[in-house]
Amino acid sequence: MPLHPKRWPLSVRVLVGLFFGIILGVYGGSRTYLLGMDNADLGQIGMLIIRLLKALAIPLILFGILDAFIQTRITPRSGLRLVFICLINVSMAFTIGLTLMNWDKPGLAWRGHIDRLIAQAPSQANPPALTNVTLDPLHNLGGYIPQSLLEPILNNNVISIVLMAILFGAALGSLKRDPPEHGAVELIPLEHSISAIYHLLVRVLGWVVKIVPLAVLCLVAQAVGKSGLGIFSDLAGYLGIIALGLCLHGFIYYPLVAWFAAGVSPRKYLGGGADAMLSGMSTNSSLATVPITLQCLKRMGVGDNSARLAACAGTNLNNDGVTLYEAMTALFLAQAIGLDLDASQQIVIVLAALMAGVGIAGVPEAGLIVLPLVLGAAGLPESVVAAAIPLIAPVDWILARLRSAVNVLSDMLVALLLDAWERRYPTV
Repeated sequence: MPLHPKRWPLSVRVLVGLFFGIILGVYGGSRTYLLGMDNADLGQIGMLIIRLLKALAIPLILFGILDAFIQTRITPRSGLRLVFICLINVSMAFTIGLTLMNWDKPGLAWRGHIDRLIAQAPSQANPPALTNVTLDPLHNLGGYIPQSLLEPILNNNVISIVLMAILFGAALGSLKRDPPEHGAVELIPLEHSISAIYHLLVRVLGWVVKIVPLAVLCLVAQAVGKSGLGIFSDLAGYLGIIALGLCLHGFIYYPLVAWFAAGVSPRKYLGGGADAMLSGMSTNSSLATVPITLQCLKRMGVGDNSARLAACAGTNLNNDGVTLYEAMTALFLAQAIGLDLDASQQIVIVLAALMAGVGIAGVPEAGLIVLPLVLGAAGLPESVVAAAIPLIAPVDWILARLRSAVNVLSDMLVALLLDAWERRYPTV
């Protein structure tokens, strides 16, 4: 007996939304065809759902970390483990990306033709500007320290919220450990309130997640209707090499590490995380996917402590998809204009991409928004940087979704590794 549509796994419903979104995008194009609406209107509807998910994800991260401090003890050793795993993963991402670019040199195929490709690209595809992110680590660090406690929540500053949650969570744990003779504070009502708010957010997000396939349909229809499918033939070489790097890292390296280091088979890792992976790919936001990521990790048997530490506290450290994309794109364009970069210059690109990945939140199009910073660090002329963005933007909606899927897979891998590490060597 066939399953009722409401009982289909979220991953299947997302794929259905993707399929019909492509159909509507190709059929409708930029004309009005659906009850007085066009595909741009559908895109606005889809973005409303994504905005709601992101608005709820921010307090979920805050209260999820606080509740984790209440339920279990998070030690500095756990944080060091998180950073160590993330550094290993991002190092492998750069190794894969730079190896592909230096071995195949795909940008050479564009040499002498880049002006023609730029002329064919739609000029209105420029991304929105982002003025508060630079490659200066001190500047970025200053941006994470809020001027008020409400500022990070109002501005959706994920790193600031994580820092605040860790600070207050550590203080809460410290108060709980105070001996009675030191005037221990009664914290049970506060702990119950935090846990209640966390579970309330989880319930509401569970309802919103059910309409994610509708957001997928609307956003894909807008993207296909705006750019069409014809330009992909000219940009196939660029699209293919970046997609190959992302797929090697996300669908080969991650499953193998999960298998050998955490004892989780590729089938369980990719199958159990399919809902989160496809939701990240469809919504183009690893941040908006955090609630689904936590659900998938719970079904895979990962402890709440490790899941929240990786998906909530570590979400901005797990941007392997963005950092790999930034470095590969910079090298590709350098090859296309005849700029041969030596090893030291490529290391500068790697560091710039790493800083850009840490300096942005899991928001849609974040990789494209900070790309000019990395291209500038690569030594590309400003005229080339300005012309390259509208050239890349028509196919970036595909790469952006692959980047988000890789970022989500990274969250889940880090959680699996932390959980396995904790089981073998418990923190004290």
